[in-house]
Amino acid sequence: MKSSKIRTEEFIRVDHAGERGAVKIYEGQLLALNTLVKDENLKKTIEEMKIHEKEHCEFFEKEIKKRKIKPTKFLPLWDLLGVGLGFGSTLLGKKAAMLCTASVEEVIDEHYQNQINQLGSDEKVLKNKIIKFREDELHHKDIAYEEGATKKGLYLIMDKIIKTGSKIAINISEKI
Repeated sequence: MKSSKIRTEEFIRVDHAGERGAVKIYEGQLLALNTLVKDENLKKTIEEMKIHEKEHCEFFEKEIKKRKIKPTKFLPLWDLLGVGLGFGSTLLGKKAAMLCTASVEEVIDEHYQNQINQLGSDEKVLKNKIIKFREDELHHKDIAYEEGATKKGLYLIMDKIIKTGSKIAINISEKI
C-alpha cells in the first residue's frame, strides 16, 4: 500500500495539471470566441468560469512549490491539447463548447470525490480546498447544462471522447 505522502504528492501533481488544463481549455474557447465565433454571452460565461479555474490552479501551483513536488512532465502537451480542445469545441458551436465543460467536470467531480474520501485529518487544509474546488466544478457543470450542453446524437460520442481523454490524462499525470 502506498504511503499517504506519496498519494498526496500524486493528488497535488494531478490536480495541478488538471486545473491548468481547465484554464487552457477556457483559453482555447476564448481564443475562438475572440477571433472566429461571436457570442458575447458565451464569452462572458466562460470568462467567469475561468476565474475559478485560475484560483484552483494557483493554489496547486503554490502546493507544488511549497512541497517540492515535481509537476507532470506532460504539462506542455496538456497545455496544447487543452487549448486545442477548447478552440475546437467552440468552433463546433455553443452546445459543443458547453458539453466540453460538462464532460470534463463530470470526470473531475468523481476524481475529486475519490481524493476527498482518501485524504486523512493530517491534510485538512488540502482536503477542504478540494471540497471547495469540487463544489465550483459542479457549479460549472450545472451552468454548462443550463447553457445548452447535451449528450444527444453525436454529442454523446464527443462526451465519451472527452471523458476518456480526461481519465487518461489523470492516470498519466499522477505518475509521470
